[in-house]
Amino acid sequence: RTLRYVSESSQDKIISDEDVFETLLKIFKALFINDFTRQVHILALFPEIRCKYLEILTVEQKQSKVNSSKSHHQNLSQDVFSPDEVLFNTLGFTVTRDKSSLVSAGTGVFVTRGFVPKGTVVSMYPGTVYRKHEPIFFQSLGNPFIFKCIDGILIDGNNKGLSRSVYRSCSRRDQLGPFQMSDESWLTAALQNPLAVGQYVNNCSHEKAANVCYQEFDVPGCFPLELKQYLPNIVYSHDIESHLRCVVLVTLRDIKQGEELFSNYYTVVS
Repeated sequence: RTLRYVSESSQDKIISDEDVFETLLKIFKALFINDFTRQVHILALFPEIRCKYLEILTVEQKQSKVNSSKSHHQNLSQDVFSPDEVLFNTLGFTVTRDKSSLVSAGTGVFVTRGFVPKGTVVSMYPGTVYRKHEPIFFQSLGNPFIFKCIDGILIDGNNKGLSRSVYRSCSRRDQLGPFQMSDESWLTAALQNPLAVGQYVNNCSHEKAANVCYQEFDVPGCFPLELKQYLPNIVYSHDIESHLRCVVLVTLRDIKQGEELFSNYYTVVS
């Protein structure tokens, strides 16, 4: 009763890759704009990026001014919100790690504010991405946070010990000048990408049916360079040309405020 059956790996999609891509772009752009004043190095090196986001800011603030009863002058120094507030303002909900409602399940993930419609990307599974031939033996010892994709790719979502060190090392290895190619904040309590909590979503049970499911997503080459700093995944081997594998969690039904997220750890592909 807790197995999810997929007739073919290509059918393991609740929503399209285009929808996943657009959702990630939407929230990452909002996070970038919210953190605009701290993106000094990127904006200085690439004026075209600065112009693009200044135009977005200007349009947003003109709309805000129209909707506001305030008469004082408004400039480009917009209010700065927490990542959780940006998530709520952009997608209409927040998700937070907290003690699970399941006995002895440890940490879980809850919708703490707002409403999540069916077919929505509600979180991401962070971690180091390993291909089938790459070494993960020592990282895997006593590690409950390793996710196996349908094609055998592994994602180590452990934020402690050797797994933590490997992720940080790979992330800093791949940094391109001022551009961070991945997000390290999921290793800490202060998340810059508020969706990066998927590794703490607990397995469903007979009493608690799954309300989200995993969906694999390969980041396309056209993904904006300035937004890669919010991707909570990094490849273990840098010398192999391939798209970065991410895993998102998509809602199977409408989820209300206060509900815990439950996934299905076991998928059978026939």
